[in-house]
Amino acid sequence: MHFCRLDRITELVKGSRITAVRNLSLSEPYLQDHFPRFPVMPGVLMLEAMYQAGMWLIYATEDFKHSTIALKQANQVKFYGFLQPGSQLVVVLQWKKQEGDEISMVATGEIDGKLALKAKIVFERFNLVDRDMAAVANDEYVQRFRKDEMLRLLDPMGSIRREICLETSTS
Repeated sequence: MHFCRLDRITELVKGSRITAVRNLSLSEPYLQDHFPRFPVMPGVLMLEAMYQAGMWLIYATEDFKHSTIALKQANQVKFYGFLQPGSQLVVVLQWKKQEGDEISMVATGEIDGKLALKAKIVFERFNLVDRDMAAVANDEYVQRFRKDEMLRLLDPMGSIRREICLETSTS
């Protein structure tokens, strides 16, 4: 994932719920064009933050069993507010149901304690090797990369990583 739209995961209950935050600063390059005199995070990027939070909930719940978690559907998406520089978007996703390779969640986003957007999101998860036998190395790489990225989101200051490094070096 080249563009992480989350700064931190603040709550994670496997198979149930995730809460994550995104702080918007004026240094985001797209704000120069969206909109020059009224800079706001585009709605599609707010939805992307919701997708990414749901993706992390699935990875954590299934212990990174699948390398790929795709956004299959975003239904009943409604926007109620703008995310401006200096503000924080708090996204919450609730796991609703699982059918085969699909997982449905209900998502909300708040800015300053007020509802800013909501949606029903359907994810599809799979391994690339299931579609192409030559992709086994790709799956392994993605799973390792995602584990590292999730650790960063759970622990932005790196204290968990430092503890792991210390435990590894003293063993």
